Amino acid sequence: MHIAMLSAEYPPRWGGMGSTVYHLSAALAARGHRITVITRSGGGTAPRIDGVEVLSVGWAPIPMAFTRSYGRSAMRALIRLHASDPVDVVHLHCPMISWSAKQFEGCRESIAPVVSSLHGSWLGERDGLVAASEQKEAAVWANPNDLAILLTAKHYAGYERAAVSGSSVCVANSEATKRDFETRYSPPSEWDCEVVHWGVDTSMFVPLHRDDEDSVSTHERIRARYGGSRLLLAVGRLAARKGYGLLLRAFAKVHASDPGARLVIVGRGHLRSRLQKQARALGLDDAVTIESGMPFEELAALFRSADLVGLPLLLRRPGPNPAGGDGLRYSRCDSRPRAAARNGGRERRQAVRDGGFRFHGGCHHGRADGPGGAACEGRGWQTQGTREFHL
Repeated sequence: MHIAMLSAEYPPRWGGMGSTVYHLSAALAARGHRITVITRSGGGTAPRIDGVEVLSVGWAPIPMAFTRSYGRSAMRALIRLHASDPVDVVHLHCPMISWSAKQFEGCRESIAPVVSSLHGSWLGERDGLVAASEQKEAAVWANPNDLAILLTAKHYAGYERAAVSGSSVCVANSEATKRDFETRYSPPSEWDCEVVHWGVDTSMFVPLHRDDEDSVSTHERIRARYGGSRLLLAVGRLAARKGYGLLLRAFAKVHASDPGARLVIVGRGHLRSRLQKQARALGLDDAVTIESGMPFEELAALFRSADLVGLPLLLRRPGPNPAGGDGLRYSRCDSRPRAAARNGGRERRQAVRDGGFRFHGGCHHGRADGPGGAACEGRGWQTQGTREFHL
């Protein structure tokens, strides 16, 4: 089949959606399908995959409105593509593309059936920002994109409702996301929605092979780079709802008891300078490193070397990454212990039960008494099963 994949993010725009679409496209191409990805321009040169063609389209860089602008440009490109090379299936990745009910109808009638992947909802994003504000995360409303989400999420939810009713099939990335859409949009009884969890390249994200010299050498090089005796890792976009401010405050208690502990945060975003300032104010200059990003191979090696993976995401309800996203998936493949906030949604809490820590509420004092205590005393980091800490 010829599949048109419409995604606002695609490498080198990595992230939860970008990496998902990249690996999905590669997997479908490996099965003999032809994939045409229609994505936003300006991201740079996409990595080459046999059987995958990437088309870039223009878009207006206006917070939230870019989803409509990109959606219109993607539709025009899709029409041209179908005229020259007929498309069998159109696959949208929501919510970062906004189509009206009329656009969905036109696509189904004139081009091909529509599959919409539900990566989350704008209303869920808004709830996450409100939760971050309540937890006094830094600069929650300083980012124009976050402010736009707060003010316009209800409006753009109308396009998500159009995706629910106008798609031939919807694919939710978790049971939590499916429940979220059922609660918010009350889809018709005949709504066809399947849950397909995001996957991960298990040939790359694997546990540390201590009998392999190259793996051990890479591990030792990473630990030497960051120093210290124990390494904590957090991966994700540097946004307020990710809870990094809370993580830093908790880590300050860990570091006070164990000066050899180190925290590495990998992610891009507008909060980098503010988080660095907060780390300095907490006396963590030499103990906290923020990496803007790295190739997947290096990220996989970092997961293997970490003693603990932190998932401090703050959500009132499941949002675009209800199960913890890339960090959770990769840590599970690498057999790393995980620490997650209990207010991250039911799906996310369930996800850590087979090998992680779970936390109640948002008090950094109690949080540090959880994995921090284990870190300081050198116990519990490799234990499988749940430890529950009431904050």
